[in-house]
Amino acid sequence: MRAESDAENAAGGGATKANGTPVAPVVPATPGAPGAPGAPAAPGTAAGAGPAARSRRFPSITRDTARPEGSGRAVPGAVSTPVRQWPMLSVLTATAVGLLATAFGHPRVGCLAIGVALIAASVMRRVLPSVGMLAVRSRFTDMITYGLLGVAITLLALVMAAPKPGW
Repeated sequence: MRAESDAENAAGGGATKANGTPVAPVVPATPGAPGAPGAPAAPGTAAGAGPAARSRRFPSITRDTARPEGSGRAVPGAVSTPVRQWPMLSVLTATAVGLLATAFGHPRVGCLAIGVALIAASVMRRVLPSVGMLAVRSRFTDMITYGLLGVAITLLALVMAAPKPGW
């Protein structure tokens, strides 16, 4: 049975299931890709001659994991990871200082430190060509998000009413 269906396919009879129903031909996942059936041949090559050119599209199925964006772009790879991630570490350090100040009874100073850290993150995202893991979304979206949150927290810290000491 298998030999018959293979012979039929080779002769152009089409594929069929075991019960005799026809099966639609398999179509490549990326229609119009060079070398695909029905696609135009690559410029400078005859139709059907030579291997197909590689597509510049991102594959629909990945077989490997991607490198983290900040892994070695801010500083060369010979430098340790904490040094390469200095923009993110500086923002986290300033935020930690703000949280500690708030925990020790200085909420206005702490909130100002956190707001300034977020504004600094927005500025670094705009000015520096590579900021490591501080880059989460597109540059524009990161700048707007960090900037708006930083300004909001800073303004709230400035207009915050001082807590009464007896509470």
